[in-house]
Amino acid sequence: MKSALLDEFAAIVGAAHVLVDAGETAPYLTDWRGRYAGNALCVVRPGSTEEVARIVAACAVANVAIVPQGGNTGLVGGGIPRGMQAEPRGEVLLSLTRLRRIRAIDLDNSTMTVDAGCILREVQEAAAAAGKLFPLSLAAEGSATIGGNLSTNAGGVQVLRYGVMRDLTLGLEVVLADGRIWDGLRGLRKDNTGYDLKQLFIGAEGTLGLITGAVLKLYPLPRARATAWVAVTDPRAAVALLSRLRHACGDCVSAFEIVNRTALDLVLQHIPGARDPFAVAHPWQILLELTEVREASAAASELQNLLEGFLAAENAAGCVIDAAIAQNTRQAEAFWQLRENIAEAQKIEGLSIKHDVSLPISHIAEFIERADSSLAEKFPGLRIVCFGHLGDGNLHYNPSQAQNRDNAAFIAGSAAVNRLVYDLVNELGGSISAEHGLGQLKREEILHYKSSLEMDLMRAVKRALDPQGLMNPGKVIDV
Repeated sequence: MKSALLDEFAAIVGAAHVLVDAGETAPYLTDWRGRYAGNALCVVRPGSTEEVARIVAACAVANVAIVPQGGNTGLVGGGIPRGMQAEPRGEVLLSLTRLRRIRAIDLDNSTMTVDAGCILREVQEAAAAAGKLFPLSLAAEGSATIGGNLSTNAGGVQVLRYGVMRDLTLGLEVVLADGRIWDGLRGLRKDNTGYDLKQLFIGAEGTLGLITGAVLKLYPLPRARATAWVAVTDPRAAVALLSRLRHACGDCVSAFEIVNRTALDLVLQHIPGARDPFAVAHPWQILLELTEVREASAAASELQNLLEGFLAAENAAGCVIDAAIAQNTRQAEAFWQLRENIAEAQKIEGLSIKHDVSLPISHIAEFIERADSSLAEKFPGLRIVCFGHLGDGNLHYNPSQAQNRDNAAFIAGSAAVNRLVYDLVNELGGSISAEHGLGQLKREEILHYKSSLEMDLMRAVKRALDPQGLMNPGKVIDV
């Protein structure tokens, strides 16, 4: 059966795009962090929605599971096959990276229609070339794909102003589990004609269907930008600063990121050319940015003056310890590189127990204080890398042992650490997964925090759309 299926795939996409050699398939079968690895019957690289549909239909007939993959930048094992032991039917890894067309840009409607395999940065650049902004921005934007962004409901650094992928998407094209194509590529902001079906597939990590295209919202391109790296005493001061900044600057606030000392130190240690904006090592930093879309030539200086005046007043009141305001684009980019290279620095340093959590902003400081204290008591010598999108309540909270020789045993005890962290998140009204998804990493964890009714509803949706259980099995939910 395997040989016949491979021949059928080759007839659909061409033999060059059906990979079976171990050297060719290896990059697809291990995740970016090196934590998850699996094997697959083959890697198939279709070049169009129609080819995706034919591949999926062939797998449905053969009762073979499919694992969709975009740029393979995920952090929870959602795009990695589990292997024959977990999935005896075998799994086909379906890479969507050849679906790279910018299908259309509608300037009057402020929308862009793209293939799911488009790299996020390419979409940003195409929008900018048309005088528009596609605002999703994250550290992996040079390799992450739109399909992956949709499948995990990605957030990134500008959620505060523009929202997550659910907010940035008007329509989808999806290949269903039986190979049928649902064409929901409508650029409508109002369409009250029944269930909003696209929302089922956004954030579903390919477990209900394969997203092959999307209609995305575009926005006016910012004409001015003011960026600052700010030192504060603790997370409570950071939360208070955010509240006052939004009161003073309103919708100009587009990003508000928090970075603890441990996170910054790893970047300074491992990333060539990284420099601390301050001469003194401060415990907590904020990276904030204001943007303005007005075309007036004075907009840039007005925005800069607004930020300088705000931070000067905060410093005089003792609410800000220090602040460095970027004087040009190069300095602003240097600040952003410090923030965006934290994940890379952590990868170089070694494994940690990663938590991508969201909380009401009003509970962020309490969470950090209580989690830090509880973990330090139970695991002496702990080092916690804490950073993230404070503006929308999303923290990346990653503990490890400071010494590599002690870290293997600590990582092996992830379950106890997770329970402490996730129980506290749940107590404070938060979510154990903010923007990275559940994948393999948190599939079992949600059983502790979702009601039996919620799980029943999720399983009912899964059964309705994927009755054979072929779409990315073992991720998000089991039926």
